[in-house]
Amino acid sequence: MIVINFIRGFFMALADSVPGVSGGTIAFIMGFYDDFINSLNTLISKVTTKLEKKLAIIFIGKLGIGWIFGMGISVLILSQVFEHEIYKISSLFVGFILFSIPLIILEERNTLKNKYQYLLFTLLGILIVSAITYFNPVTSQNGQSVEQLTIWLALYLIIAGMISISAMILPGISGSTILLILGLYASIISSIRKLMSFEFDRLPILILFGIGVLLGVFSIIRLIRFLLTHYRPQMIYFILGLMLGSLYAVFMGPTTLDEPKDPMNFHLFKPIYFLIGGVLIFGLDELKRYMRKITPIKKI
Repeated sequence: MIVINFIRGFFMALADSVPGVSGGTIAFIMGFYDDFINSLNTLISKVTTKLEKKLAIIFIGKLGIGWIFGMGISVLILSQVFEHEIYKISSLFVGFILFSIPLIILEERNTLKNKYQYLLFTLLGILIVSAITYFNPVTSQNGQSVEQLTIWLALYLIIAGMISISAMILPGISGSTILLILGLYASIISSIRKLMSFEFDRLPILILFGIGVLLGVFSIIRLIRFLLTHYRPQMIYFILGLMLGSLYAVFMGPTTLDEPKDPMNFHLFKPIYFLIGGVLIFGLDELKRYMRKITPIKKI
């Protein structure tokens, strides 16, 4: 299971590191989203046994190793490729999203069956992500400067950390997209690069952002788990809406780069990468089926 959870964490990091879909989407596609949320909730809950805590720590720890490794590779390589090959990567993400939606519907067919009145939540999810993307204020001139740390910037970094980790955990729009919207994507990525090069002048920035991430985890996990437990049909329809809405975010992604480019259109769309995305999704689905034969996944 170490290798399996390493792979899971690795793919989550790849999704989290570049604007597009979230790591939560990958967890949902690969069929371990419930276990992921449940384990995080166990870690922050006081009403759990020592054994439950231990199992949660082991599970999250294995995911975390893969996530850190994947994030390191992404920061060093993929984030640079993203700038130069934005339309290819965006086409890949479109493939991820469109091919994963029917798999999720099949996975949750018993939850969704005869609950079509909750399609309103799908529309709500689409509107939320589309609105976040449409009102994106980021341009190459208005990114937040982190060169001079002030009390207001410190507060901004903490809030940004809370919001972005919430997006990373929820399937749909990625935390990196949120950072782009907040004008912090380039600053956070460059700060991580500096830290990996043992340059510590940006460490306070990452510490403040990390505090926000921790606060976000504590505030959002219990809410998500509660909603999935008591309002699962509504949440699944809502998640599908977030994923559909993220298609618009992916198409508009090039406009949020440090050097903005035209939104992706059908002329800039790369069908071969779209199909590669589909193949990868079906590959992840097959991997999920194989993993379930080894260790059945428990629902919340």
